[in-house]
Amino acid sequence: MSKSLKRVAAALEAAGITAEISELGETRTAQQAADAVGCALDQIVKSIIFRGEASGEALLFLTAGGNQVDAGKASAAAGEALGKADAALIRAQTGFAIGGVAPVGHLSPIRAWMDPRLMEFGTVWAAAGTPRHVFPIAPQTLLQLARAETADFTA
Repeated sequence: MSKSLKRVAAALEAAGITAEISELGETRTAQQAADAVGCALDQIVKSIIFRGEASGEALLFLTAGGNQVDAGKASAAAGEALGKADAALIRAQTGFAIGGVAPVGHLSPIRAWMDPRLMEFGTVWAAAGTPRHVFPIAPQTLLQLARAETADFTA
């Protein structure tokens, strides 16, 4: 088990959440992940990271699999202009590689926002620290665990 996967499992366990982490194999898109899990596309939680232009920090936007982040709306939600987060910033702040950023288990605290569309489901599936692993979670629990706030930031 990778360090990243262990960190996510430990964060879930520490929160009292029993989540069965599933290995999907090679999935590169939210649709492929949804097909592998057997859920709707919008039940896949995409973790999109931007760099805050003023703060220099990584900022996390959790969005439904079929939605796209609107940069202007995301900037408004964050209260600062957003730029592209490079792999080094993402790895330094979250401890995860691009493609496997989990909404929990980060190395450093991260400001986060969540797509209200995710709240329409009983269960959503989020990355578990690698591009091949996901875990199911109730969206309300995810919102609390990620210390996120809901915001309209999709196109």
